Amino acid sequence: MHIEKRIDLLVRLGEYILADETAWKDVKDLAEEKNSWFTRTFIDFASVSVATHFLEPAILRAFVEEYQIPSENPVPVTVGLVMAGNLPLVGFHDWMCIFLSGNRALIKASVKDLVLITHLLDRISAWEPAAASLAEFSTLLKGCDAYIATGSNNSARYFDYYFSKYPHIIRHNRSSVAVLNGFETSGELDKLADDVHLFFGLGCRNVTKLMVPVNYDFVPLLTAFRKYAYFADHNKYKNNYDYQLALHLINNIFYMTNGSVLLSENKSLFSPISQLNYEFYASDEALEEALSRDADIQCIVGTSYLPFGKAQTPAITDFADGLDTMQFLLTLSKQ
Repeated sequence: MHIEKRIDLLVRLGEYILADETAWKDVKDLAEEKNSWFTRTFIDFASVSVATHFLEPAILRAFVEEYQIPSENPVPVTVGLVMAGNLPLVGFHDWMCIFLSGNRALIKASVKDLVLITHLLDRISAWEPAAASLAEFSTLLKGCDAYIATGSNNSARYFDYYFSKYPHIIRHNRSSVAVLNGFETSGELDKLADDVHLFFGLGCRNVTKLMVPVNYDFVPLLTAFRKYAYFADHNKYKNNYDYQLALHLINNIFYMTNGSVLLSENKSLFSPISQLNYEFYASDEALEEALSRDADIQCIVGTSYLPFGKAQTPAITDFADGLDTMQFLLTLSKQ
């Protein structure tokens, strides 16, 4: 399939998402029914982000030009793709790269995020029957030429073992940090609330830890976070909040809360659902040392880093774990 045809199909898919017709609304309702972590608000946010940041014509053509993707792939390979299921359409970018590179995807989708991705790929096959042979869903990924897999640290070890003989990209647990200086505006804190709370904090680009100066005033922060007070009405989230609150009370651990999120002093990058860790820093040197000691940071949000509110809207070239998926795929095609 010529690259222009592939681009046209992706652009049409983006237009389909943004048109929000009845068929797509029904699919989103079903996805929420199958997985209550996928609220309609977050499905809409994720799908619109895909459409506007990945599937715009100018963005796709610039991406193709940057990587000098050939018009046609004379020697396509089959790439086994293990998709995560923590966020709506979290595996879409990997599939899109495989599709644009002219390779074939054998996909093991997560049961947590099966409805959305299968529907969108079915739409492309309906528009262009030739595309049906370029993506197949399977519970077993055998006979592939290469693999891309995303999962937990435990599953990453499993993937490393079974896919070690093949070219592969294996991703594991990561999370994100926000660096605060105490002079953030209310608008910036409002955007930080999104970086923390979108998708209930389940993504690798969600901020799960704050670096704050000594004597930082947390009151404005907790006030800004009240925009997500409705999380207390979400059964699964509330269960996690109550559990973490109980642990802090039983173990006499100091915490702060606004009723829907717990702030706990903890150097760990990773925090449980409903909890946000924080660590004090006394100088710029101490801050940089703290940031450099953790290799599992996906992105850093702050005045001198990624702007507040941008953590969950990655660009088409923002590859997970910093591993260039497209370059990897193009290398396969040349072998």
